[in-house]
Amino acid sequence: MNLLVTLAAGVVFGLALAAPPGPMNAVIAEESVLRGRAAGFRAGLGAATADAIFFVLAYLGVVAVVDALPLLRAAMVAAGGVLMLYFAVGAARGARASFRPTSGDEPAIEAGKGFRKALVLALTNPYQVLFWLTVGVGLLRPGELDVLARLPLVGADLAGAFVVTTGSPALIGGFFLGILIWITGFPAGLVAAENRAETFAPLVAVASAVVLAGFGVFFLYDAATTLSALAA
Repeated sequence: MNLLVTLAAGVVFGLALAAPPGPMNAVIAEESVLRGRAAGFRAGLGAATADAIFFVLAYLGVVAVVDALPLLRAAMVAAGGVLMLYFAVGAARGARASFRPTSGDEPAIEAGKGFRKALVLALTNPYQVLFWLTVGVGLLRPGELDVLARLPLVGADLAGAFVVTTGSPALIGGFFLGILIWITGFPAGLVAAENRAETFAPLVAVASAVVLAGFGVFFLYDAATTLSALAA
């Protein structure tokens, strides 16, 4: 029973990381509506691959080095910001192209780019690094977490009802299963919605460009602030 609870908790953790709006889902959405469900899945697989890499680095203790070196972190944030602005321009161009009848020929030309785009963005995303420095390390550390016991007022009555075993293969497997569920279902849902509205593709592409540009500007500001503080 505890094994199933831990597996379910891992799935929830994975969905919680993958589902919130942000640059990764902007790329997945752009690829899905402009190039199809498979392209969206490949983009999601790129982001998931980055999480797998961070998982290995966190397990080896390498990710903590980023937190100990502010200059390295600032450089990563700046690189991520520049890349997001670059991909925002590409998303905006994709929105214009999707209005053209010939845009259906693009998927074959662009095949594989979504995976690389999402992978590079995820590897330079400080929020994913921060996740693996905090929550990710907690997932890897052996122990038990009595989730409901932490609730106010009713915690004492619910103690032992939802105990998660951290550091277990079930938790880690469930975590990546949750991510897989999202990167499979999210593109499928977007493509289904696009099939019901001809203008959906360009609207999503424009929204993706706005999200990427917004995060790009924010990341560059964050990097500049960190570098300014280090210089002072």
